[in-house]
Amino acid sequence: MKHLLRPLLAVSVAALTIGAVPPVNWNAVVNRTALPSHVIGNPAAKVKLTKWISYTCPSCARFELESDAALKLQYIRSGQLSLEVRHFVRDPIDLTVAMLTNCGPKEKFSLNHSAFIRSQTVWLGNMARTTPAQQQRWSTGDLLARSRAIASDLKFYEIMATRGYDRTTVDRCLADAGMAKRLADGTEAGQKLGIDHTPSFAINGQLLLGTSGWSLLEPQLQARM
Repeated sequence: MKHLLRPLLAVSVAALTIGAVPPVNWNAVVNRTALPSHVIGNPAAKVKLTKWISYTCPSCARFELESDAALKLQYIRSGQLSLEVRHFVRDPIDLTVAMLTNCGPKEKFSLNHSAFIRSQTVWLGNMARTTPAQQQRWSTGDLLARSRAIASDLKFYEIMATRGYDRTTVDRCLADAGMAKRLADGTEAGQKLGIDHTPSFAINGQLLLGTSGWSLLEPQLQARM
């Protein structure tokens, strides 16, 4: 009888293992809002963190490097926290990058965002080496002409190529006047809420005054968990 029970128990355990529901990878769950912004993580999370960023803001890039691993591995992955990334557009370069990070399906946003903000020092360096004649092109002509000039001068086409985008697809995103207007409207909405610098944060809709870095933000997240 004992010998008969062992195979039966093994089969039962195997069946339970096969039927187990795998945990949700909340870092891969991305939803796009109308602003436009992207919400990463569990939409029903207890703690909802909102972050306003500008791609030409060095403090935003620094925050990304300090916080990214902890946010993804400790907070978002658990399902207890969601992160909404909102754009705060300050200049034509910022607008161009924001349009490129929004290029394609919502699932591509996180890595598009990371590709630009983590290479910020490189393309800001490219910007410092441009001529007045190049910079003049960034603010003249129609939206596509301006954006293409910026993308060409600062090597954004090359960054997008590493993400699997060809030049035709990039130009189609750069010509999206509707997206440009939504980004401008989203920035205006942020200003009405009191956002006057980046990065800025809110937790569960409450703006965090005086919080500009990870060392100040993380204790406030932990207190709400």
